[in-house]
Amino acid sequence: MLRSAKALIGYRMLSSDNAEVGKVRDFYFDDMIWIVRYLVDDTGGWLRGRRVLLSPAVLEEPDWESELFPVLLSEEQIMDSPGVDMDKPVSRQMEEELSSHFNWPSYWSEIPMPIPVPGMGTGELPPEEECGDPNLRSIKEVSGYSIESMDGDVGQVDDFILDDDWTIRYIVIDTRRWLPGRKVLVSPSWIESVEWLESKVRIDMMSESIKAAPEFDPTAPVNREYETRLYDFYGRPVYWPK
Repeated sequence: MLRSAKALIGYRMLSSDNAEVGKVRDFYFDDMIWIVRYLVDDTGGWLRGRRVLLSPAVLEEPDWESELFPVLLSEEQIMDSPGVDMDKPVSRQMEEELSSHFNWPSYWSEIPMPIPVPGMGTGELPPEEECGDPNLRSIKEVSGYSIESMDGDVGQVDDFILDDDWTIRYIVIDTRRWLPGRKVLVSPSWIESVEWLESKVRIDMMSESIKAAPEFDPTAPVNREYETRLYDFYGRPVYWPK
């Protein structure tokens, strides 16, 4: 099922020994293949505002009604985990420490050379020693990036739509500077490039196409019927088996 990343911010985290261990504050995603690598757990008053990264691999089936993420880790394991400074980029050394502490597999060793989504992982990047792992991006940070079509500015990134496997299926574009109150979806595979230093996403389509695209209603689920209309409108191949 497809869900809004913004709607998941604030979900409570419950340890394997039934202790509340914080709330979801953010997500870090891999900009080469656009999949969530970590949830940022804000421990709040429990650990004086300390934040830790948790892999989606340690999550059990969420309780959507109670807005709760059960975690396959004890309160002690999370308490003793390496903390993360939200003002600094996530380094590979930090990821290795997390992998070792929680004894979870390292994704970078399982996938030696990820196949990039067209347009992803492109654009100007600062030196690696300044940005840590250059492929990890904060969803909160990228929200607000401007969206530029082939013939001009069309809005900004408002949200991300996540699949059950933590793949980012869509970016939500808020066109309020152009079409007040209207939101549309685009797939990461339709992105031409991302200019990280300029906080700008370039889309491989004309502004008129976005203007006439099926409108996205944040209060309604993104179902297969809507997705079919979206892909038919843009004339793009679907990602699901026919």
